[in-house]
Amino acid sequence: MKQSIVTLDMEGVLTPEIWISVAQKTGIPELRRTTRDEPDYDKLMRHRLAILDARGITLSQIQSVIASLAPLPGAAQFIRDLRESLHVQVVILSDTFEQFADPLVKQLNWPALLCHRLLVRNDKITGYQLRLPDQKRRAVEAFKSLNYKVIAAGDSFNDTTMLAAADHGILFRAPDNIVAQFPQFPSVREYSDLLAQIRSRLG
Repeated sequence: MKQSIVTLDMEGVLTPEIWISVAQKTGIPELRRTTRDEPDYDKLMRHRLAILDARGITLSQIQSVIASLAPLPGAAQFIRDLRESLHVQVVILSDTFEQFADPLVKQLNWPALLCHRLLVRNDKITGYQLRLPDQKRRAVEAFKSLNYKVIAAGDSFNDTTMLAAADHGILFRAPDNIVAQFPQFPSVREYSDLLAQIRSRLG
């Protein structure tokens, strides 16, 4: 019987969408676009960086918004239940950035996080560095090569290659268009249901 590992998207699954929160705080509605709306991550990030540059938004300003956020209600308990009740390892696979994630990951009791890195000069975000292209899928494939059974959950277009590569993929609180486009993945909206889906696939 293989050991299992659970890989989770972060934003929209465990935490609020950071860019939507920044959009609300700065009053810049163009920053509300996320990977739920735009499957092309590079196109999305170039759009975001152009807006930040034009509006003079600094990394510090974004970090101050993030510092005010909390995980989604029930998320921290869900992570505890995975670790303590199901005794399974958890890794967050996210297209967020090292410079953004710490305040939220801290509130989730520091699960492992694999993500990207921003390029910053004098508090100005000048670009970004992908850890790997399609890093979520490649991380899942790497865990499988280490003889883990992988159970993955996400909510956006950029999670679907991770879900497809996993032994079991689950959509969590995904918008209707993604649920309709990817009917091969079970779709749930509550942490209790996601926990039950994961429990049934362990072992």
